[in-house]
Amino acid sequence: MAQALDDDAKRLAELGYKQELARTWSGFSNFAISFSIISILAGCFTTFSQAWNNGGPLAISIGWPLISAFILIIGFCMAELVSAYPTAGGIYWWAAKLGRPVHGWFTGWLNLIGLIAVTASVDYGCATFLNITIGRFSDSWADGDALRQTFLLFAIVLVLHALINIFSHRLISLLQNVSVWWHVFGAAAVVLILIFGPSKHQNVGFLFETFNHSGFGEGDSGPAFWLYVLPLGFLLTQYTITGFDACAHVSEETHGAARTAAKGLWQSIFYSAIGGWILLLSFLFAATNVDAVDAEGGFVGAIFTSSLSSTLATVVFGISTIGQFFCGMSCVTSMSRMTYAFSRDGAVPGWRLWSKVDRNRTPVNAIIGGCGVALLITLPALYAPEGTTTPVAFLAVVSIAVIGLYLAFLIPIWLRLRAGDSFQPGPWTLGRKYKALSWIAVIEIAIISIYFILPIAPAGVPGTEDFTWTSVNYAPIAVGAVLIGIALWWHLSAKHWFTGPRRTVDDMGDDVGEPEPVA
Repeated sequence: MAQALDDDAKRLAELGYKQELARTWSGFSNFAISFSIISILAGCFTTFSQAWNNGGPLAISIGWPLISAFILIIGFCMAELVSAYPTAGGIYWWAAKLGRPVHGWFTGWLNLIGLIAVTASVDYGCATFLNITIGRFSDSWADGDALRQTFLLFAIVLVLHALINIFSHRLISLLQNVSVWWHVFGAAAVVLILIFGPSKHQNVGFLFETFNHSGFGEGDSGPAFWLYVLPLGFLLTQYTITGFDACAHVSEETHGAARTAAKGLWQSIFYSAIGGWILLLSFLFAATNVDAVDAEGGFVGAIFTSSLSSTLATVVFGISTIGQFFCGMSCVTSMSRMTYAFSRDGAVPGWRLWSKVDRNRTPVNAIIGGCGVALLITLPALYAPEGTTTPVAFLAVVSIAVIGLYLAFLIPIWLRLRAGDSFQPGPWTLGRKYKALSWIAVIEIAIISIYFILPIAPAGVPGTEDFTWTSVNYAPIAVGAVLIGIALWWHLSAKHWFTGPRRTVDDMGDDVGEPEPVA
């Protein structure tokens, strides 16, 4: 183990950094953090309605494995990169190394903003399910102001996640391992409950039925359905299986990172895809009261309450809530490591503060700062249009999370493709298959990014007779504002001082004085 640690520290020094974070994570713990962030107990529950309303069972039975295969290809491409460059900066570092400082700038900010946004959205989802679970025990709580209650619970969950990451630095990798088994056995328990709990089930033919509750096109048989509505349903998969770059962000804390982080990254996608598909199929087989699910806008909870006893439904809500709590905890870990690494290279205002580690070698300031921003951007969740309980403006945060992260993935994959044979791979490599896989990854990300910003309801299409702002997909506005802000900052200021990754040590790990740009 000592030799492995020496090799890890030496490789990190070759990349320009000294070992500041505690390298205590095993390969399984590295896998565990991405598996926890993907969290089939989170995305499969919170975004189920996306597929139900846009395509129906077919968007899940066929759409989930299809899109999962594409995401796995993205994971393979990123695994090769983390093997070559196992740093906490992850995809930002890859982009800057393979391209120019501007590539690192855009990648880093898209990744950082995406990680903060995904932390906010996951913890808010956890709070939503926690609010429902508490309401099942208390009628007075169930009749309260849902938005305010959920936001209060969100703030409490976020603070707990910050405290766990700050004070449990030695325990955090253990909790990641516990999270894996909670997701495995928790998901298995939900599947078993949905097998033996309902009095009846759907037949296999139901898995291939189609629903179109979007309002676009004429039902579920025209070209609009197959080219527009059904792909919108595929976004369930794309939203759920994301955040797997966490394996890279904790690579400076992982033993044998050049191999284990690469394996952890693609394996977290692979096993989540299998487990998520089984879980979602159990939802569909238990969805015998289609009208009840439709009445609640495709909310997955309607399946549990309409097909299970009250006790079993509460158990399912509780299992998902705890899984989402673990997911949010892992999100804070990943987000704080990216904040630390990006600040270490001088990209974040106040970088000296955010790049500090405490005596336990934990980036405490990065944890506090990132969670603080996550709290601020969730404030719009306190508002819902009159007559509704949907925090429309907050949904833009979710859009930034997914689109920001995948656009950040796209840049280094494209740059690796452009580098060709000049790229020096690590011990885990795609070999000659990198060209085909990289092209597939780039095209897939480009296509899903377009679908994420398209209107999701006819009333959200500007210029239509029944247009209303409450139906608008705010993703293009939110993501556009982020991209414009990053670009303006670069052209007006950052290009004059941001040089990309900074070398702080020589290849032997000795300090070199003031940070210098990596050649």
